[in-house]
Amino acid sequence: MEPKPAVIRGRLTRLEATGEADLELLAGWFADPGFVEHWGGVRLSRADVAAKYVGRRRPGVGSFLIVAQETETPVGYAQYWHADATAGGLDMVLVPGARGRGLGPDAARALVRHVCTALGWRRVTVDPAAANVRAVRAWQKAGFRRVSGDAESVLLEYRPQSGPERSPG
Repeated sequence: MEPKPAVIRGRLTRLEATGEADLELLAGWFADPGFVEHWGGVRLSRADVAAKYVGRRRPGVGSFLIVAQETETPVGYAQYWHADATAGGLDMVLVPGARGRGLGPDAARALVRHVCTALGWRRVTVDPAAANVRAVRAWQKAGFRRVSGDAESVLLEYRPQSGPERSPG
């Protein structure tokens, strides 16, 4: 069983594994239409948030608060999920006030570095909504490349250049 991950550090952000103590914060975020705008677009109940986003799905899904290091303020949520032993996907959403400040690409690079080095992933995917141009650009800034897409979503992937030590960040 995969242990609870340590803090994952970026340059501007750090990712801290979520726990039960984060339920109120996350439940508030996932009930906010501005927060879930690009996370399925539907507000989530407290029970859904508790079941999915406070670490109860470990080790298959790693759940994290994104904290802006400059202000020590939680600014978003990120997760990784395993597809198989060497691949998986990432999801991330920031509170509206944190968008456009470089925090998303920084957190993405840190999380990619973690899954490629600590977990040995050789392929990492994301699938933002095609209409969410800001998210697509943020993932691309973090090193992801478009592999397919349609009117609904874009599939982007990251593959380490020559081993985990070449991960971004």
